[in-house]
Amino acid sequence: MSDATVRRTESWLIRQGLPQLIADYSFTGHILPRMVPFLALVAVTGLLWPLRDELSPVGRFITVAVVLVGGVVAGILLNRFRRLPTFPRWMAVTVVVAYGIMPLLIPLLDVAVWHRASAPQLHAGAITEGSTTFLRAFVAFLAIFVALFEVSRLATTYGALPMLERAVRHAVRDLRNTVRLQSRALPMLLFVTLFFFFTGELWQAMNRLSWWRLSGVPTLFAAVTVFAAAGRLREEIGRVEQDLSTPTLEAACKDTPLEHLPIGELVPDGGAHPPPLNSRQVGNLLVMLASRQLVQAMVVGLWLFAFFLIVGLLVVSPETAEQWIGGPPHYSPVFPDVPSALFRNAALLAGFGSMYFAVTSMIDTENRRQFFAPILDEVESTLAVRAVYLAAHEASVKQGPSSLPG
Repeated sequence: MSDATVRRTESWLIRQGLPQLIADYSFTGHILPRMVPFLALVAVTGLLWPLRDELSPVGRFITVAVVLVGGVVAGILLNRFRRLPTFPRWMAVTVVVAYGIMPLLIPLLDVAVWHRASAPQLHAGAITEGSTTFLRAFVAFLAIFVALFEVSRLATTYGALPMLERAVRHAVRDLRNTVRLQSRALPMLLFVTLFFFFTGELWQAMNRLSWWRLSGVPTLFAAVTVFAAAGRLREEIGRVEQDLSTPTLEAACKDTPLEHLPIGELVPDGGAHPPPLNSRQVGNLLVMLASRQLVQAMVVGLWLFAFFLIVGLLVVSPETAEQWIGGPPHYSPVFPDVPSALFRNAALLAGFGSMYFAVTSMIDTENRRQFFAPILDEVESTLAVRAVYLAAHEASVKQGPSSLPG
């Protein structure tokens, strides 16, 4: 397998949101090079801080906008049109050190600009105030830069951005196929949830509940969905890894960078025997599977929310809402004629219905075939591609250093 094929396959795995499946996946070799555009954007944006008083409000806005747009465009171009880079250790150390000195450099530049502007009025109290301001700025920038570095590292390690891009594409596809999706999902979900909508106790609770506390309920429902997907994924991985015959591998490698490889020669025993997935790789698969399940559930929940909102507007009059609540209901400032409890009821039942749909789609036979099996088919194909990729990678290593990537 040539170096170009290795690079294209690794880029393909990243676009699938599964970078952990790359052979010898490491921080310095794979993660840090893809973090560089974001880290550079953070550093350049931070260096604009000392110039905040030198520019007019319009100039500040234009400067920050140009930097942000330029950084985003550069990151997209690097990910789209360049091969996956690899950094030697000295370059990785250089990048980390250059990024690490920014929290110190930015306050120093800020003090230098302030000193130049305030030189005629400098006195002992001003110098002390400047030192205190420097220390506060250093601590603040250090916390911000460390937090952004860690967020970038985790997002890059598990392919969060490609995964989000794929999830959005699937959400758009689900919205286009919403008639098929809702015709199968809504009747079952309404049978489970519609009774609760007309419960007075629920209206009383929702009338008193704040939106901040209510937002924790969908988070809890999402956590239940992730745990259910984790248990199902572990069962499916064992089944998939037992069916890696040559025809299965050839079918999976179609329309991938490995489709031209002689798979029969790479797996002469009639099937591949890749090493078992480690915990990080299983975690990456779980994040991908859970993201797909959650996006599909969100599409269903959106329509459930709209349904309950329409039913409430048609059936529940202000007098009925007041009787159920036991007092004057709270009203939304945006929609002054609609009780806030109606929006919260619709949101709560939509979240519950979404969780119920996501879990039953992994258990119920018919729902599994319609909604969960296509996602599992993608996981199976990706694991089959991984098996061929690892076999070809091992063969290239045995051929000699000239065929190694990088």
